[in-house]
Amino acid sequence: MRLGLALGYWGRGPDPGHLALAREAERLGYDSVWTAESWGSDAFTPLTWIAAHTSTIRLGTAVAQMAARSPTTTAMHALTLDHLSGGRMLLGLGLSGPQVVEGWYGRPFPKSPLTATREYVDVVRQVLRRAAPVTLDGRYHALPYRNDDASGLGKALKPITHPLRSELPVLLGAEGPKNIAQTARIADGWLPLYWSPRRSGMYAKALAEAPEGFLVAPMARVKVCADVAEGLWPVKAMLGFYIGGMGHARRNFHADLMARMGYEEEAGRVRELFLAGRREDAVRAVPDAFADEISLVGPRERVAERLAEWRAGPVTDLLAVSPDPHSLRVLAELAL
Repeated sequence: MRLGLALGYWGRGPDPGHLALAREAERLGYDSVWTAESWGSDAFTPLTWIAAHTSTIRLGTAVAQMAARSPTTTAMHALTLDHLSGGRMLLGLGLSGPQVVEGWYGRPFPKSPLTATREYVDVVRQVLRRAAPVTLDGRYHALPYRNDDASGLGKALKPITHPLRSELPVLLGAEGPKNIAQTARIADGWLPLYWSPRRSGMYAKALAEAPEGFLVAPMARVKVCADVAEGLWPVKAMLGFYIGGMGHARRNFHADLMARMGYEEEAGRVRELFLAGRREDAVRAVPDAFADEISLVGPRERVAERLAEWRAGPVTDLLAVSPDPHSLRVLAELAL
C-alpha cells in the first residue's frame, strides 16, 4: 500500500505550509501528493507550483470538478502538467452535486450523472491518445458542438501538443453503487469518500469488474496524538460541513453515503442541526465511532493497529490528510 499526501483546497487563502509538507512527503517516500477544488482555489495551479519544487512525487487532483471545465480543457491541463512534471500527473475527476454545479458553475446538473461521467472520460481519453480528431455523439459532451444555437461550422480536432503519456491515469470520485461500478469499468482508479476498512465488503460487487492494477485511493485524516477525541474533532468538523451543508436539504450525496454506512438516523440529525444554523451542534452530533472508523487517529500503537486493517483490504494508496509533519513521519515509518 502506497502513501499519498492530500492537501485539499485552500480556505481563506493559500496555506504557507503546503509546499513544505509536499517536499517532506517526497523525502519520506510518499508516492503522491493531491490537491482539490470546491468554489475557491483551483486544483491545477497549486499542483503545478508543487511540481516545480519537487522531482519524484506523483501529482494528483482529488478532485478536479467536471463542471468547471469542458473535458477537452481538462485534458489540456492534464497533458500540460504531465509534460512539465516529467510524467507525474494523476487526473482525478468528480461530478460534484447540484448545489455546486448549478449554484457556482452555472451549469445544469446532469439528469443522468452516469452518462455525463462516461462521456467526459471518453473525451479526455481521446485527447490523451491523440489517435484521431476528437468526436463524440454525446448527450452532454457532443463534439463537434451541435445544438439549435450552433453555427454548424465546428470542426473535429486533434490536440496540437502530443501528450507525453497516452494512458495517463484517470481516477474518479464516486459514491453511489452504480457510479462505483462504472468507475471500475471506465477508469484507472477510484477515489472513495469516507472509506472504512471495516466496511470494504459493501463495495465488493461494484469493484468486481475492476481490471488488474486498478487504484483504490481513499483519503483519511492521520493524527498521531495522545487524545483520540481531540484528534477526531477536525474529522467531525469536516463531516458536519459536508453532511450538513455540502448539498441541498433534499439531495445530499454525502449524507446518503453516511446513511448507507449504517448511520442514517445520525446523518439526518446532523443535517437538521446544520440547516437550522446550529453548526457546532451539528459537528457534535457526528458520531465519534463514524469519524474514527474512517481515520487513523491516536497514539502510535493505535495508529499501527488500525493501519493493519487498511492494509488487509483493497486499498492501494492511502491518501493522508495531515498538516502535521510528525504524523506524516510516523505513518511513513509504520507503512513504508
